[in-house]
Amino acid sequence: MMDGELGAFLRSRREALRPEQVGLPTNGRRRTPGLRRAELAILAQVSVEYLTRLEQGRDTHPSPGILAALAEALRLDDADRRHLQQLASVEHRRELCAGGRPVVSRTVRPQVRTLLEALRDRPAYLLNRLGDVLAWNEPFDRLARPLGLLDDERPNLVWFLFADERAPEHFPDWADLADQQVADLHRLRGGDPATDAFAERLGRTVGEPFRSRWQRRPVAVQPSGVGWLRHPAVGPLRLSYETLELPDDQQRLVVQQPADAESATALDRLLGRRPGGLRSVAS
Repeated sequence: MMDGELGAFLRSRREALRPEQVGLPTNGRRRTPGLRRAELAILAQVSVEYLTRLEQGRDTHPSPGILAALAEALRLDDADRRHLQQLASVEHRRELCAGGRPVVSRTVRPQVRTLLEALRDRPAYLLNRLGDVLAWNEPFDRLARPLGLLDDERPNLVWFLFADERAPEHFPDWADLADQQVADLHRLRGGDPATDAFAERLGRTVGEPFRSRWQRRPVAVQPSGVGWLRHPAVGPLRLSYETLELPDDQQRLVVQQPADAESATALDRLLGRRPGGLRSVAS
C-alpha cells in the first residue's frame, strides 16, 4: 500500500545493490544479496536508526539533503530519482489531502476519440494508469481482437498479459513487456489505492510472475521501442510504438507501426489494404 511506500522503495533498491558495485567486500554470510542497512547508512552518512525508521515507514519526511544522499549512495538512475522524489512529495502532502482520493480515469475526451479515429492506417489505443484499454481504432481492433485482448467487456492490457495463458505465445518478448507494464503501474500510481488493490488482486490470481516484479518496484519505462508479435492471422509482426502521455487525463495514447518491410506487408494484409499501403519506419 502507499503507506510506507517510500521506505519500501528504498529497501528494494538497497537489496538490489550488490556490495561490489559500491566498492565493498563480498566475503562473509549475507541473508540478502544486497547491501546491509549499516553499509548504506555509512555510504549516505545517516544513522542506522534513522534509515531503519525510513524503511519501516515510521519516518516519512526526509529532507531533500537526505534524499539526495540516499539516491547517490544507492546509485539511483534518473527514473528512480524522479520516483523517489515523487514518493517523498506524496508523503509530505498526505496530511493536506487525506480526504481526497485520486480517481482512476475511465472517461475518454471527444478530442482524444477524434484523434484515434484520424489514425486510420496505424493501430492505436488509449490506456489509463491501471492498463484499462479505454478506446481504440479499427486497425487496433483487427490487430488485437484475434489475440483475445478485447474479449472482456472492459479489457485490461496488464491483466491480459499476466493472467491469460495465450499472452506468452503471442508476445515473444513477454518478459520485457511484463517488466514495462509493472513499471508503468508503479510510476503512475501516485498515492492511488485503486492501483494497490488492482495489484493485490492480480498477485493473488497469477502469483509469482507478477508478485516478484511488483516487489522489485521497477519505474523506468520506455515511451518508444520495438516489439515482436506472433499474430494468428498473418504470422510474425515487428511493430514499433510511440507513447503520448496525457497527464491531465492520466492516460496514455499508444500508436503502433510496422518496423520493417515484411511487417508492413503483413499488416497491410491484416487491415485489408493494398500491398505497400503501409510504410515501415525503417528506411
